[in-house]
Amino acid sequence: MEHAHLPTTEAAVTAIRALAEEYRLSLSVTDDIGADRTSRRTSAPLFTVTDPDGSLPHEAFVELAGPPSVSVRLFPEDDAKITVEGVEFHDVPRDSVPAFLRSVYGGLAFTKGRLFPPGQWLVVPLPGDETYKELIPFSLLTPWLTRDPRR
Repeated sequence: MEHAHLPTTEAAVTAIRALAEEYRLSLSVTDDIGADRTSRRTSAPLFTVTDPDGSLPHEAFVELAGPPSVSVRLFPEDDAKITVEGVEFHDVPRDSVPAFLRSVYGGLAFTKGRLFPPGQWLVVPLPGDETYKELIPFSLLTPWLTRDPRR
């Protein structure tokens, strides 16, 4: 399924703010603007603000109060890293971030366990056939993660 196109980091932050308001969540946003400030541009010389192509990279870190506690790092390269209760989902497309958060806060996300080999996964289904699944380290099992396991 196609998600609404979010052409910039700021557009994604605006969509997350609207979702936080809908679910009555508090949030904090930290912006890093400039090639010398963004995390994936470690080789940029000091005080170099633009990329070689003249663009101004913008990265944002958003923290949403829980339960569950969620953080979103939006990268200038059109992807994001979403952390739900300590479980990290890397390389989520920026356009999928609002649907991902809606799934988590709307009660669609669930945990799934397996006896052999032992393990438990956090599964986040999105509209259409898009699903994200990450292994939960046993040290990170929180009450929210263990609330509704499926086998």
